[in-house]
Amino acid sequence: MRVIAGKAKGFRLKSLQGSNLRPTSDMLRGAIFSMLESLTPDWSRVLDLYAGTGALGIEALSRGADWADFVEKNPRLCAIIRENLKNTGFTERSKVYCMPAAKAISVLNKAYDILLLDPPYTDPTIVSVAEKLSSSQLAGKDSTIVIEHSKRVALEDRLGDFQRVKNVRHGDSCVSMYQYAGGER
Repeated sequence: MRVIAGKAKGFRLKSLQGSNLRPTSDMLRGAIFSMLESLTPDWSRVLDLYAGTGALGIEALSRGADWADFVEKNPRLCAIIRENLKNTGFTERSKVYCMPAAKAISVLNKAYDILLLDPPYTDPTIVSVAEKLSSSQLAGKDSTIVIEHSKRVALEDRLGDFQRVKNVRHGDSCVSMYQYAGGER
């Protein structure tokens, strides 16, 4: 697994050996960021929820994001994210929170421009976490929510005030992108 574009292009990211971690393929990651480039000009603040190795957030930093917060509940993966950030030179533009995604939604208190979610495909809480996230203070009028999920997980076209604007399928993986569609914020 490597960073595919930007400042840290080509850098190989460390991963956790022997785990059931399912990293986003280079091809799908490229598609995600290509869609984001066409949807949103502002990459100031990025949240990588269910961060795993931090590949999505690091890709965003490499492509010009000013800041990225990483949320991962596995302490061993949190250490790998920190190491990947150090090795890519992005430590000063990031922070790692070692906690479950649902807790992070209630603890973090700033709006993000891009919210990246890549939960385990077997996580039964993804729909409720996505709904909670869409109505939290983390998602504002200018936010784009990106959810990578299994084709077997049915996400609604609308999550609170956010409407699905893109849906791409690649093998068993789907990517759903949501943007603010109206309501009180």
